[in-house]
Amino acid sequence: MSTPTLLLGRVALHLKFITPDQLADATRLQADQGGEKRLGEILVEQEMLTSDQLEKVLKARQQVVARARAKQAAVQANPEPEIQRSASPAAQPAAASAAPAASTDRDAQDLVALLRRGVELGASDIHLHAGTPLRMRLHGAFRQEGDAPLDPADTARMLHAAMTAEQRAHFHADGEIDFAYTVPGLGRFRVNCYRQQRGPDGVFRSISAEPPTLEDLGLPSELARFTNYHQGMVLVTGPANCGKSSTMAALVDIINAERKEHILTIEDPIEVLHSSRRSIVNQRNVGPHTGSFARALRAALREDPDVIVIGELRDLETISLALTAAETGHLVLASMHTGSSIRTINRLIGVFPADQQDQIRNMVSESLRAVVSQRLVPTADGHGRVPALEILINNKAIGNLIRDNKTFQIFSTLQTGAAQGMCLLDDSLNQLLASGSIARETALEHCDDPKRIGGGS
Repeated sequence: MSTPTLLLGRVALHLKFITPDQLADATRLQADQGGEKRLGEILVEQEMLTSDQLEKVLKARQQVVARARAKQAAVQANPEPEIQRSASPAAQPAAASAAPAASTDRDAQDLVALLRRGVELGASDIHLHAGTPLRMRLHGAFRQEGDAPLDPADTARMLHAAMTAEQRAHFHADGEIDFAYTVPGLGRFRVNCYRQQRGPDGVFRSISAEPPTLEDLGLPSELARFTNYHQGMVLVTGPANCGKSSTMAALVDIINAERKEHILTIEDPIEVLHSSRRSIVNQRNVGPHTGSFARALRAALREDPDVIVIGELRDLETISLALTAAETGHLVLASMHTGSSIRTINRLIGVFPADQQDQIRNMVSESLRAVVSQRLVPTADGHGRVPALEILINNKAIGNLIRDNKTFQIFSTLQTGAAQGMCLLDDSLNQLLASGSIARETALEHCDDPKRIGGGS
């Protein structure tokens, strides 16, 4: 795994050298200056920190990083627990009896038993497929739990136990549904249920109980600079199951901890729950709380938010409204299912009719602040996954390329933009490879250009 980093401002705050308001002022000043100066330098220039205090902060951060490295080494030294096989995973009496006392229904108990097993193993997703054995996704790999197929009728009853009456009606009418499911004492899950030819299926994605930090996710603390913007659009992109939602939640948590603002999230469904801290956080669920992303975005412009978080930019209307919000003084954080920053920009523009695209290029060139494209790749020891990133930061050169419809030339700007914090996916993979975090075969599997991957042939 990559070495965790820690935000200098957070350490200074923890040591009580600065106040939250001073940190907010310093980060805003850093953003206004285009991120050219380090936060520590700004804090000293503004006389919020003395040089001696800055030195103490840097030493404290090094100590935290050293402890984190030791903790990671200990985790990697422990082998992954072997999956226990059972004849019928739905009928594990020990796990079923461990279900919350409030769950008296047998079908709910059976479902909780399966989810508990997945949580204990560290699975990111628990798959209930009618007519096939239980399966789980561990560190990106699909694993089978037991050999007995799940009975379609039993599967239907377990899935129904997770739904409200309204959700069951929706599922029967539409054949599919997304929702969140919480088991007290166990965890929270993002759920998708759907019908297929063997019967009903359900996929339960495990969600962290608390908002993760960048350090928890193995992401560089430099990503926190994207929370310093007070208007514009920051996009987190990548394929399914690459950690986009977790990264977004970590960025939201930083704003929530450090700024006095109104954060409004629009999700389908709500995943990580955010308690209001310095900010007020309101989370809206498409379906129960609003008819669609677009409808919620139209309303959001009248709800006085400072930060708008959009679970996914899916269609023309949502993208159009998000760009408008970014242009009119809001910070918009959103995710897209695109594999790179260039594809993301092309998608933003290409979804519009041809006669509108010149105008949209201008909007994107001025409103876009950054694109973080990420993938989760298996570690060399096979016991985890680490993020590989492509980072684009919109500057004058990239803005001109977007405006002039020359996005294909952005690649060369990414190559030479390391000093500004930009990074190509292949360079990120090379860093992971050089540190021993991933194997060369893994880097080659996920890279854009195999010729750029080091390590020999």
